[in-house]
Amino acid sequence: MVDRVSWAPEGVDVELPSSARIYDYLLGGGHNFAADRDTAEALIRVLPVRDMARLNRSYLRRAALALVDAGITQFLDLGSGIPTVGNVHEVAQEANPDCRVVYVDIEPVAIKHSELLLADNPRATAILADLREPEAVVAKAKSLLDFDAPVGLLAVGVMQFIPDEDDPWGVLARYRDALAPGSYLALSHFTPDRMPQAMAAGADIFQQTAEPITPRTREQVLAMMDGFDVVEPGLVFTPEWRPESPEDVPDDPGRANLYAVVGRKP
Repeated sequence: MVDRVSWAPEGVDVELPSSARIYDYLLGGGHNFAADRDTAEALIRVLPVRDMARLNRSYLRRAALALVDAGITQFLDLGSGIPTVGNVHEVAQEANPDCRVVYVDIEPVAIKHSELLLADNPRATAILADLREPEAVVAKAKSLLDFDAPVGLLAVGVMQFIPDEDDPWGVLARYRDALAPGSYLALSHFTPDRMPQAMAAGADIFQQTAEPITPRTREQVLAMMDGFDVVEPGLVFTPEWRPESPEDVPDDPGRANLYAVVGRKP
């Protein structure tokens, strides 16, 4: 209860593991509860989730920088999670101080700490919202972003939490339709293609959390880019997407178990 009083918003169920808090733990953060840590440790026993988290975070940084290089100065980060080292606004604003960033998450802990982090940053904000409601998210994001100009839409490591019955492909299509030409979508997604049995075991563990996962195949992930022109190097595993040096790509990049891809809306 001490943790709840000191930093957790009222109403947060500390006994129900959260994907944002599990990710925070895997990245070495401190905003998580015993249930999150226990779930993360269970995942570690069946999947290389620490490496998966690290490689996904590194991809996010490279993708954000690539979009800044392409002229993007505003970002909508879906499922942004709990702030940690290398947040999008830090990466983007270091490259271009004019960049504006809106973070979106359904996890109250993530939003509370984002608000604290961003209190003195007029070019970044965080909103508590369900990414499955694109029109509502976009309406809130218009407080900072101009959707008549290109936007960098980030859906990094989040769409696996949207089950098939909620139509993640349709959700992304509705975001796409709200974006101006010249906008980009950067996406990463859990896949069973490389380690099917291990990923199935991980999915079973996630069933006991607030956000079960649906890992998807290469074809299913690529279908999420409908309406976007995929840029080089295409759909690859996270460490293979524009690595900064050959040494950054492990001998078996498929053990990242996440596909990564970036596309531009024509």
